[in-house]
Amino acid sequence: MNSMIMIPFFFFFLCLGLGSELNRGASFRMPKFLVIGHRGHGMNVLQSSDPRMKAIKENSILSFNSAAKFPIDFIEFDVQVTKDDCPVIFHDDVILSEENGTVYEKRATDLSLAEFLSYGPQREAGKEGKCLLRKTKDGKILKWNVETDDSLCTLQEAFQKVDPSVGFNIELKFDDNIVYQQDHLIHVLQVILQVVFEYAKDRPILFSSFQPDAAQHVRKLQNNYPVFFLTNGGTELYSDVRRNSLEEAIKVCLEGGLQGIVSEIKAVFGNPGAVPKIKESKLSLLTYGKLNNVPEAVYMQHLMGIDGVIVDFVKEISQAVFDMIKPAKAGGSEEDEAKSKLQFSQQELSFLLKLIPELIQH
Repeated sequence: MNSMIMIPFFFFFLCLGLGSELNRGASFRMPKFLVIGHRGHGMNVLQSSDPRMKAIKENSILSFNSAAKFPIDFIEFDVQVTKDDCPVIFHDDVILSEENGTVYEKRATDLSLAEFLSYGPQREAGKEGKCLLRKTKDGKILKWNVETDDSLCTLQEAFQKVDPSVGFNIELKFDDNIVYQQDHLIHVLQVILQVVFEYAKDRPILFSSFQPDAAQHVRKLQNNYPVFFLTNGGTELYSDVRRNSLEEAIKVCLEGGLQGIVSEIKAVFGNPGAVPKIKESKLSLLTYGKLNNVPEAVYMQHLMGIDGVIVDFVKEISQAVFDMIKPAKAGGSEEDEAKSKLQFSQQELSFLLKLIPELIQH
């Protein structure tokens, strides 16, 4: 393992309070609330009436650099490995396309790199790529049309072409419906780590995965970068019970020496008592979900002690976070600062935390 990488990221842990095995007994607190761009500038929801959800192709170099123009800390994206061992950035398990009027699908990990890159816009002038389709949650198949399109890309390209000031939250993507053998998981993770170690340089990195074994294995394979366990927190149920609650997520982290949890925000609002348990376990907590596009919901999380949010509306939420939790200006009065922030007494906050689980059920 490249020892040159150890030094900057040891300080990265100290600065961001994400913790490390060397400091598991210490009490850490993030000096700032993190804002992370979901799949770059935001995920694509093709059936949405909100043009922001179809503005820029998700998980693309253009999306990443567009997000980096705003005051965010990280961009989040999904990494899978092609059959010829190249880490690529793509969210869905399968690529959908159409030929001669017939829709077909191919698993992204069953494609070679050349085959994967043949879909969507092509970098080579005059070359036309195969069309990209996408299936919605209700089963409809739509053309993957966005206002500003871009090519599919590799993890190496992201390191080389994305603004170096923005950190990478690399989600290690695996199919929920496949039971993976340990040897396969380790091979995939080693392929990804090879690219990270070669190209990360001083860029902040954190890994995350919904696959509990993958999360624990990547922690064993390296100790340069923090690893977070992704969970729906029980908002969806899986055969693997480790994925079905925040309490189980805490166990996964403590058993594997992970540094934190990334949870669907509805699970946290539905079980706010889990937050102090997570903090008592010296774990960091980030969240994702539609509610993170609502400034008031984000500020509530800041008050609860949550460490950061993954968001689609990068421009709006990064500005809202800056306005709501920015430090007082030099010479400014406490009254001026108070006017710029939502204010809750401890009693009001306690009431809201009790009310939220009721609200999100409706």
